[in-house]
Order: sequence, then structure tokens, then C-alpha cells
Amino acid sequence: MTTDSAHRGVRLERTGNSRYTASNDRGGQISMGTGEGTDFTPVELLLAAIGGCTAVDVDILTSRRAEPDTFEVLVDAEKVRDTAGNHLTGLQVTFRISFPAGEQGDKARALLPDAVRMSHDRLCSVGRTVELGTPIATRIE
Repeated sequence: MTTDSAHRGVRLERTGNSRYTASNDRGGQISMGTGEGTDFTPVELLLAAIGGCTAVDVDILTSRRAEPDTFEVLVDAEKVRDTAGNHLTGLQVTFRISFPAGEQGDKARALLPDAVRMSHDRLCSVGRTVELGTPIATRIE
């Protein structure tokens, strides 16, 4: 089995009280905070990462057959606080994808369930990491 061990990372910089900008090495940036205003919260970013990861997988696999007419992915969860602390439960990813009529659209529709399953079971590193429960180490420099 081959593994891709390429390092991934982002940098967060405080821009205000409980507001941060996350940057990647390619120059991309996104704002986050506590949910005041339009900034994403960290939980919303996690949900977006889960949806984005599986959306890319499914899009790559199905759009080889036909370009979708519509492509929407919804990611929902309940944020709870219990004896295990704050966490999400009931994570649900919903695909709303339609393809054009005709042979190519039929091929994409037929592939869609397998593409979603492959993304969930093997391809989406974000979803796989959440489901496998990878430990998080912290340090102070």
C-alpha cells in the first residue's frame, strides 16, 4: 500500500478579539471567529472541510461522465456539551446533484452512489480523519 505523507499546514493570525485569519502556503485566506458577523466559526469550517473534501472526490469521478446541472452538498450536525465535553453528533452529508438527460448523464447518475461510497470509505482524508479519530498533539513554543 502506498501512502502520501506530504505535509499539510495552515497558519492562523489573530486579527482582533476572537478573530483570526487562516492562511495557506499558496496565499489563500479565510476569516474565522466566534460567529459574530460573517466570519466562519471553527465548527462551520470543519463542516465545510468535510463537505468540500467529499464534494471534490464525487465531482472528479462523476464529471468525467457528464457535467452536473446542479451540484450542492449540505453538511449538518448537532453541537452538544455532555460528559465528553463539547463535540458534534449526528454528522450528515447530503448530496443534491443532478445531471443532464441522455446517455452521459445516465452514466454519471449510475456512478454517483459508488462515488459517494468511495469518497466516504477511502478517498476523503478529512472525513476519514474524523471517523478514525486521529489524536491531536499540542505544544507551546
